[in-house]
Amino acid sequence: MDSKKFRPHTLRHQGWNYAASGWYFVTICVNEKKPVFGNIDSEGNMHLNALGKIVEEEWLRTAEVRSNVELDEYRIMPDHFHGILILENEDAIDSPESEKSGHWQKGCLGAIIGRFKEQCTKRIHKAGSSTFMWQRSFYDHVIRNEKDLERIRAYIQENPQAHVFGKEW
Repeated sequence: MDSKKFRPHTLRHQGWNYAASGWYFVTICVNEKKPVFGNIDSEGNMHLNALGKIVEEEWLRTAEVRSNVELDEYRIMPDHFHGILILENEDAIDSPESEKSGHWQKGCLGAIIGRFKEQCTKRIHKAGSSTFMWQRSFYDHVIRNEKDLERIRAYIQENPQAHVFGKEW
């Protein structure tokens, strides 16, 4: 059987250079959408548990260890994570990134998120949750203008309430 035939297609925007400077919205899900990072109370407030706090610490650490990264709004949910990442990379090679090739430019979005997921997973396993896994890949959206940014910030901020009160986006 040809294993390449059944490989999922990349979620990345074809033709976009993910090492280029820009604002990026990412969503990363826990494998099988298991709610392992905490819970949302009846008022729509997210309460992180120890695993959720690991994710938060590693997200904040992302900007500390990378001088070309700034972080904006983020939210950890019981089974997924949303964040806005600002990438400043004037040295990016002017070519589209390809997840299919398995080679990412140094400092590109895929490499940054891959390292974030890796560090979270190591710490979560060490904390006693040895079966924890993220879903393969992640969702991204290139933020193109101020209106787009404000809409995404509102979505991230209101995500816990949307889960409790059934708000549609």
